[in-house]
Amino acid sequence: MRTVHSGSILWLLIAICLGVPAAAGAEDEAGAADEANLEILVATIEANKKALVAVNLELEDAEVKAFWPVYDRYESELSSVNTRFAAVIDEYSMNFRSMGDDKARQLVKDFLAVERERSELREKYLEPFSEALPGRKLVRFYQIENKIQAVVRYQLARDIPVIEQEPGSAEAD
Repeated sequence: MRTVHSGSILWLLIAICLGVPAAAGAEDEAGAADEANLEILVATIEANKKALVAVNLELEDAEVKAFWPVYDRYESELSSVNTRFAAVIDEYSMNFRSMGDDKARQLVKDFLAVERERSELREKYLEPFSEALPGRKLVRFYQIENKIQAVVRYQLARDIPVIEQEPGSAEAD
């Protein structure tokens, strides 16, 4: 049985993410390009994620039959959460330089709602994944999910500028 070091997950995802232009740059003309880049990033990760999970879980035949249908349902629901997350990021990136306080508050609420949905979804699928996988592989799957999320979050944190104290102030980032 070949074991893939968990660090290889991280490096593979970093390579995927770094190969895609920034999700949300600070340039004024970047609005449409940022949206396209974010869509490319999400599509790239989604296209490679299943293979990444497969390589790192090393499922037995019986586990394959039980796991992949649950995983596909999970990913389908996660995709809609990720779409809402991308919309929040897109809204921020298009407005961060001139955003008023009310809009900023609403974006925080939207962000937290998406985070709550993501957490609830992961919890919702704990039992179905538990039925499909033995305990150690279940933990490994959730670790893989966490690593993927951490890489995406790192990329976004690196590329999304911090909002200025006041619109137009010199204290950016």
